[in-house]
Amino acid sequence: MVLLVFLFSFAGSLAPAPVNAAGSGKTYVIGTDTTFAPFEYQDANGSFVGIDMDLIHAIADNQGFKVQIQSLGFNAALQALQSGNVDGVIAGMSITDERKKVFDFSDSYFEAGPMMGVAANNYTIESYEDLRGQRVAVKAGTEGATFAESIRGKYGFALVTFDDSSQLVDEVKAGGSAALFEDYPVLAYGIQQGNGIKTVTDKEKGGSYGFAVNKGRNPELMQMFNQGLAELKSSGQYDEIIAKYLGSADAASGADIDGEQAAPQANRLELIWQSMPAFMKGLGNTLLYTIVSLVFAFILGLIFGSMKVSHNKVLRGIATVFVDIFRGIPLLILAFFIYFAIPQAFGFKMEIWQASVLTLTLNAGAYVTEIIRGGIQSIDKGQMEAARSLGVPYANTMRKIVLPQAIKVMVPSFINQMVITLKDTSILSIIGLVELAQSGKLVIARTYQTFDVYLTIAVMYLIVITILTKIADRLERRISRG
Repeated sequence: MVLLVFLFSFAGSLAPAPVNAAGSGKTYVIGTDTTFAPFEYQDANGSFVGIDMDLIHAIADNQGFKVQIQSLGFNAALQALQSGNVDGVIAGMSITDERKKVFDFSDSYFEAGPMMGVAANNYTIESYEDLRGQRVAVKAGTEGATFAESIRGKYGFALVTFDDSSQLVDEVKAGGSAALFEDYPVLAYGIQQGNGIKTVTDKEKGGSYGFAVNKGRNPELMQMFNQGLAELKSSGQYDEIIAKYLGSADAASGADIDGEQAAPQANRLELIWQSMPAFMKGLGNTLLYTIVSLVFAFILGLIFGSMKVSHNKVLRGIATVFVDIFRGIPLLILAFFIYFAIPQAFGFKMEIWQASVLTLTLNAGAYVTEIIRGGIQSIDKGQMEAARSLGVPYANTMRKIVLPQAIKVMVPSFINQMVITLKDTSILSIIGLVELAQSGKLVIARTYQTFDVYLTIAVMYLIVITILTKIADRLERRISRG
């Protein structure tokens, strides 16, 4: 357990100290969604753009501070803010009384409102009354979800909740839900992108979007945001940003959203070609995190695997506890605990890459421990006894006699663990790690071309895993012949 404490302390020591001094010229870490177009999304060049992104950068320039954007899901961004891993959140976040108990909000920068959408080829649902007995899709934490919850008893429909706006569209197009409720600018943007959805009702009255910080924290950042927002509105720059993404004033107010479907902007080959740089960057991160995590996992596995075959009961007990804990906790829960819970409990910041490597290392390390234990115990005990009878020290016997034979037995299991860890990196997109799967989600948030993107991602995973498996098989054969 001392080793685990060291690992957590090491991760915390590498993280930059929280920003808490007032004044300009500082860099603030801002969490956002980046799957909530047109407020925040990733363009074809891999840059984060949208109303929220343009606003926060313009306000930072106006007030003389800098921002570092962290791409997270909406719920993950709020948890990162509570844990102190980000200084503020701007993500199309509605200002509510419940949220005011936890966060301090800026002045309103956008007046929103929910709207219902149905599949473009659906001519049976034209009002809320037609939803009776149907299933309706909403995104967690949005005004659309709040509004749908408030009327579902009256109109007798069931709710299903998703994390991304694009998932709502896929759910409705696939026929899983009859309709969706989403904030009207997001719905309008998706229709313009040819997402297969149309509107059949008017926009409902909604609340306001605000920038958030932890309650009682970063008051200077909040003051600069409000002052910068006021100056942007006074100069007309705010209106320019809104018009850039929503067009006319009528479109911005939801008055002239076209209920009919627009044509897609690009064909399939153009989409894949334009998105390939983002995919390749995500693939590079996937391979990097896999390799780094497995190196540390092998070190942990070697240490705890040796402890599990030790004659010392205390060492065996410690190794058993390590394996039981990190093999028993689901990877998703472990990632949440490391990235959100630990920094909040001990008061330090942790970078996403640190949490990701630590999560994968501890999870894979538990399995590697068992691989090494099984490999060592597969070797005839008589060899160890013979070496000891000849006066060879235990360490030398393990290093020169037992382990070289055990490695041949372990190689197939190591290959399998390598493949598992590579695929497990996709789970860490939940805390904002931009690997291959997350790269695909960001592209879908901009284009709504789910089938083409996920097919490309699946083929890329298949190619990489096949190549790595073939290389590992050749290595296994060479070791076996040796």
